[in-house]
Amino acid sequence: MNLAPQFVPQAGYIFVSVFIALTIASFIGQMLKRKYGNSDTISNLNARIYAWWLMTIVLLCAFWFGRIGATVLFFLISFAALREFMTLIYRRRIDYNNMAVCFYILLPVQYYFVLDQWYGMFSIFIPIYGFLLLPIVSSLSGSTDNFLERTAKTQWMAMICIFCLSHVPALLTLKLDGFLPENNILLLIFLIAVVQCSDVLQYIWGKLVGGKKILPSVSPSKTISGTVGGILSATVLAALMSPITPFSTFQAALIGFVICVMGFLGGLAMSAIKRDYGVKDWGNMIQGHGGMLDRVDSVCFAAPVFFHIVRYFWNG
Repeated sequence: MNLAPQFVPQAGYIFVSVFIALTIASFIGQMLKRKYGNSDTISNLNARIYAWWLMTIVLLCAFWFGRIGATVLFFLISFAALREFMTLIYRRRIDYNNMAVCFYILLPVQYYFVLDQWYGMFSIFIPIYGFLLLPIVSSLSGSTDNFLERTAKTQWMAMICIFCLSHVPALLTLKLDGFLPENNILLLIFLIAVVQCSDVLQYIWGKLVGGKKILPSVSPSKTISGTVGGILSATVLAALMSPITPFSTFQAALIGFVICVMGFLGGLAMSAIKRDYGVKDWGNMIQGHGGMLDRVDSVCFAAPVFFHIVRYFWNG
């Protein structure tokens, strides 16, 4: 029997449409830059368009190379995010062993479990074994200065950059009722499109409507009206994308709302970390502009929630 994917051809149409839209958006962004200069608003707009290009290319690579290619791809994204986080939070040589554990043990082993589709170990390896291993390694350095703070930083880094991000390629391992495994790439498209659109729409609504800042000390650019408008608009987009998912229109809207809220809260948490260390963008301390974590901070918080909702309610 020929079990050709029912929805995968639709992914091709989605990519073509997105590339056309991004080309037009990039052209408009460059025209605005030439006409009005590189103001903060125009710079932020072009940065968000660039982020969309990056995410679309990542998804296209995942679509082309399948589950193995997507896992390797997000392994590299986790590596880049880990490097940025490490560059920001580590200041002492005694933390080297913890860094080595994250890069050479936790990162490859976690993605091996994703590749092997071993859900049991994938779901507990870092929250249990990783969190126990890191303070042990830290104690072996012989230094007790700021021990709890140093350990917590390392655990948080592993949680965000490795564990949370690994849930994105893990979506390709799910076996859902009435949904062919070949179509799981559409779950990645749904997740990233909705969360990233929410970020962009929150920015656009905030600039159009203005209003009171939601948390000025944490995220100066986010307003209450922009946040509400962006999340609700992205929820509508999620409902419209329901035909490419195993969800009904209402289910897609509800899930979209949940992951948009998680993405927003995740963005706030990551902004708080940046403000604590006195940087505007994760990439500033490396490249002079926004880095990998600036592109995926919302996805980091939304991906685990989305993965477990889908696995619990739709897993075959």
